[in-house]
Amino acid sequence: MRRARRGFTLMEVMVAVAITAMMGTVVAMAFSTGFRAKEVVEGDAERYRMVRVALTRMAREIGSAFVSDRYDPKRYRDANDRPTNFIGEADRLLFTTFAHQRLYTDSKESDQAVVEYFLENSTEKGARGRQDLKRRVNPNIGERMDRGGTTDVLFEGVKKLELEYWDSERKEWDDEWDTRRNEQKAILPTRVRITVVALDENGKEARYTTQARILLNTELPRF
Repeated sequence: MRRARRGFTLMEVMVAVAITAMMGTVVAMAFSTGFRAKEVVEGDAERYRMVRVALTRMAREIGSAFVSDRYDPKRYRDANDRPTNFIGEADRLLFTTFAHQRLYTDSKESDQAVVEYFLENSTEKGARGRQDLKRRVNPNIGERMDRGGTTDVLFEGVKKLELEYWDSERKEWDDEWDTRRNEQKAILPTRVRITVVALDENGKEARYTTQARILLNTELPRF
């Protein structure tokens, strides 16, 4: 007797295709969620790395700040015009430091440099008013401190930069320090507190703070 042969009905095929499609959708969603989570984690890690690098660099350079009385009085008229100063404001800092690193062999540079930290609107397309923490460095001391050098971005998307200077005599924090003034001509703050305010992974403002201890907080005298 011929054995009866029976195939799949159209309904069974449709059910099998629907189940396969549903399983594929679930797998695709799992992969997509994993990729998105990976991108979020990597983005957060990169942001925290940028914060850490920026604050570490600022603390190292500020910690090596100095002012010197060794300048040509015929060329530089007074403390307002001398090539080394420490001019600190609540959101801006201009100073001379011994922390400069020479990157090229035989370059006419030393360990001295003029460094400035400040906030400025980004010039990138699509930045939409974003502020960046920038660093200007000029390895040639002897020119005007507020000019020359190159400017780079230390940290993108900064909402606020707060700088405070420790007055060891009054035992309190001050929001400015200027060695061009007679009362501060020969001294620097013993510590500088640096606070960067930026958005965290949840879009909320977060504060990142560190302190720099200045080793040479008195003026270098003449020979």
